[in-house]
Amino acid sequence: MRRALLAAAAALLTGAPAASALPPVHHVWVVVLENKGFDAAFGPSSPATYLSKTLPAQGQLLPQYYGIGHESLDNYVAMVSGQAPNAETQSDCQVYTDVVPGVVGPDGQAIGQGCVYPSGVQTIGDQLQANGLPWRAYLQDMGTACRHPDPNSHDTTQTAASTPGGEYAARHNPFVYFHSIVDTPSCAANDVDLSHLQADLDSGTAAPSFSLITPDLCEDGHDAPCADGRPGGLVSADKFLQTWIPQILGSPAYADNGLVIVTFDEADTSDASACCSEPMGFNTINPGATTYGPGGGRVGAVLLSPFLTPGSTDATPYNHYSLLRTVEDLFGVGHLGYAGADGLQPFKLG
Repeated sequence: MRRALLAAAAALLTGAPAASALPPVHHVWVVVLENKGFDAAFGPSSPATYLSKTLPAQGQLLPQYYGIGHESLDNYVAMVSGQAPNAETQSDCQVYTDVVPGVVGPDGQAIGQGCVYPSGVQTIGDQLQANGLPWRAYLQDMGTACRHPDPNSHDTTQTAASTPGGEYAARHNPFVYFHSIVDTPSCAANDVDLSHLQADLDSGTAAPSFSLITPDLCEDGHDAPCADGRPGGLVSADKFLQTWIPQILGSPAYADNGLVIVTFDEADTSDASACCSEPMGFNTINPGATTYGPGGGRVGAVLLSPFLTPGSTDATPYNHYSLLRTVEDLFGVGHLGYAGADGLQPFKLG
């Protein structure tokens, strides 16, 4: 009842779609892997058989799902805030600097260069928290909560190391690039190590409404081989999914009307394709970065939920802004940045 009242009130205030038009999803988990195009990850020769065969058979495959740019950070930022790439987020924020001047222009876009967005630029975490709904990000190998570089310093997590915490990548943790999060107690409370996930899954209805899960540089498929000797690539990414997806699906939290989304941040850098009339934004002349093009390539996604038909396929074009719009619609909050773009489609969950 509390969820329904909050969502209805938010819809009236913000003009967001009414929650009654959507299935009553109470918990969303988004698992983000790294740097693989659709054919490599989901095609017949994929070494990730759990991802490419088992999960689509249990849920719904989205074969026309796209990243919004290259390289990593701009994609993660888009998933949680609707912000388009700038030159610094495209280069993975080598130096942890504020977006300057950071003035918010049309479509809610912060204008300028830099990596850390001003407090007026909100995330899905801010939206949910304002509505009394819990959220969390779970980062494998992060250790200390809300771990990020010092202001104006080089990011030492750009390269993996075999030491404890050495395979964490700040650039795969989008919430630490927003002053609305890092300047508040919310960051230490909600941006936590992956080791917190199991207890939250067991908490049932008290579990976060929205969870972002990012493996370390080995188990997200980024490195191959890994700094600690594991194979990496899709082999290690598939093992991560085999470990955690059954735990999510078997949890009291998932039984309370859950939705799991598994996707990749971007395709190989040679693919800079896009969908959905993706806006270019104000801050980059080339979202494809090292390859000229409008986006981050076709990566695909798979959805798991009791509200979806197992083994189904939805060939509608989607991107990371669609993902954010879907989550916002489910919880009755307004659309941030390009999640509110005209004609952008949320996922079809009913």
